[in-house]
Amino acid sequence: MLPQSELVSSPTRERRYRKSNPAQMVPKRRFSGALLDRGARLAPMAEPPRSSGHHLLATFVHRPGTSQTSMDNPSRSERSRKAALTAALTIIARDGPGRLTLDAIARESGLSKGGLMHQFPNKEAVLKALLEQQFLHFDEFASRYRAGAGKAADQPELATQIAISRELIAQQYSVAQAMLGALAQEPGLLADARAKDAERVAEIRGEADDADLAVLRWAAARGLALMTMLRVSPLEQPDLDRLFARLLDDQQWTAFRQAGTTGER
Repeated sequence: MLPQSELVSSPTRERRYRKSNPAQMVPKRRFSGALLDRGARLAPMAEPPRSSGHHLLATFVHRPGTSQTSMDNPSRSERSRKAALTAALTIIARDGPGRLTLDAIARESGLSKGGLMHQFPNKEAVLKALLEQQFLHFDEFASRYRAGAGKAADQPELATQIAISRELIAQQYSVAQAMLGALAQEPGLLADARAKDAERVAEIRGEADDADLAVLRWAAARGLALMTMLRVSPLEQPDLDRLFARLLDDQQWTAFRQAGTTGER
């Protein structure tokens, strides 16, 4: 074999060498502006260092207090559930209840359709979960109110329910208004809400000297809330604040009480 220097410097010798040794030579290639001979013998590449396996093993070793896999982590499931419900409320408030679909929730929340359906198999399940979430919120609000301002009221359950109606107005552009529109799409879900209201009205009647007057005050507060949520109320916020304050003040209603109406329907 001719030396590499002679092979490259003499075109004639190079051609002769290629004819007599076709298997050992490869056509030249131009790479980054340099003329290189791929037939030249290359030094063997250094073998990459072997991993001790420690780093790979550390990736899969379960540490106390952490989950082995994401599917075993209940907090991830809860986060997915909350993300889906938050997305549902956003869609209802922004686009209207008619646009609430599982596909829309998946897009809004960033969850996969399969992951979403693992939590909620259909739209009704989403609405039911939203309603339960609302019940829980207002139950917690009621407990806090009873433990605070409600203690000073002559009729604590009535005062609590009037305060809840006022809280509904405070949420009119978010949860409460969204739920009102959504439930209109699924009237069957309103049965739970009616049942809870019936329980509350029974408690209001039971604690009142004038049951009808107490229910009238409750209904007035609920009406103010619903009109405001539907955006058909002509009243401004200062008017609402003043009227709710009067509904909550037992002394404002003493003169209207009628004897002998306790617990009557």
